[in-house]
Amino acid sequence: MRGADRTAGAVLLAFALAFGAGALKQYAYWAPNGPGPAFLPFWLGVVMALLAMLLFVGALRAKEPGDDWLPSGEGLRRLVLVLGATVVYVALLGVLGMVVAMVLFLVVLMRVIDRCGWPLTLSVALATAGSIYLVFGRWLKVPLPTGMLGF
Repeated sequence: MRGADRTAGAVLLAFALAFGAGALKQYAYWAPNGPGPAFLPFWLGVVMALLAMLLFVGALRAKEPGDDWLPSGEGLRRLVLVLGATVVYVALLGVLGMVVAMVLFLVVLMRVIDRCGWPLTLSVALATAGSIYLVFGRWLKVPLPTGMLGF
């Protein structure tokens, strides 16, 4: 596990530095009326870099080897199912649209993988998809993928 933490820390640190530097290269840090478009991405990059350094240094200083980083048995089965469901969800976004694809994705996660009951599964799936549609599609006017059904 510590080797995976060291690798992840180093990769995330490189990504964070590139992210922050890219923000400063592409956009202005300060605008005439206050913070510019690079302000938030730059500081997000700084915070990501600090967290990546903490992960990396913590992995270097740890004495025990830690657990295996890849699960086995039931954990591995669940991991593969979640990754598979996510790939199918992304593939269905353009065909079925954001709302329908999200409902199906959450039903698979909750009912098939976590074995939750139908009332909880349907209420969470419909409430989540509906909330995202209302907030992003209607209120913020973000163009969400629409499918055959038009929403």
